[in-house]
Amino acid sequence: MKEILITNDDGFEAAGLLALKEALSELKDVNVTIVAPSSEKSACAHSLTLTRPLRFIKLDDNFFKLDDATPSDCVYLALHALYNKKPDLVISGINHGANLGEDITYSGTCGAAMEGVLQGIKSIAFSQFYTNNSLNELGFNLAKEVVKFIVPKVLEGEILPNAREFLNVNIPAVTSKNFKGYTVVPAGKRTYATHATLNRNPRGIEYYWLGNAALDYEGGEPSDISKVNEGFATLTPIKLDMTSYESLVALQGKF
Repeated sequence: MKEILITNDDGFEAAGLLALKEALSELKDVNVTIVAPSSEKSACAHSLTLTRPLRFIKLDDNFFKLDDATPSDCVYLALHALYNKKPDLVISGINHGANLGEDITYSGTCGAAMEGVLQGIKSIAFSQFYTNNSLNELGFNLAKEVVKFIVPKVLEGEILPNAREFLNVNIPAVTSKNFKGYTVVPAGKRTYATHATLNRNPRGIEYYWLGNAALDYEGGEPSDISKVNEGFATLTPIKLDMTSYESLVALQGKF
């Protein structure tokens, strides 16, 4: 029996998390435990909560929410409190929205997979790209098929043999009929700005909403960004070692 720990950054009630649970329930010889944040924690990256206590709240058998926790908290504390032996796989998702290019560094979904990697466990982050109202119109049907295709290959050791990497998977906003298949590509380069909306509360105090995450990107070689827009599910292996090895020799020469 393979043990899988799942979490997300959209919260314990998120449709994507429940779709992930449903997809995994159709696999043979798999036991799933869910530990998810009690509220949405999008863009919290790989943060841990160090300034206040955290509390498990049991919702069902093998289903817990962690009060006001981050996705990385969920993985970290689940491994500490719920397991005597490490699970075979950590899965984060299915995120409501893509995690492409450098957005991986912001992503709470990817942050949970990073925590699994730090703990020596194979990990996958699944995200569902959407445009306009496609998330409501298409749901997670294709994403569930992608999960059922990829997860057994990871559990059987066919892919992701290096436990110091996680697999970042993005599912396109298309029907199964228009799905073009799978492609392994590098992370693309996003184009970033500092968009925010200025408002005033009833007392006249200014406040801002950060936002406008338009999927602008730099063209060139195929990447997760270009290929998910073409209708492919993209697979990108992500290392936590962020050393710029190509700059090491030149920098050493300066010192």
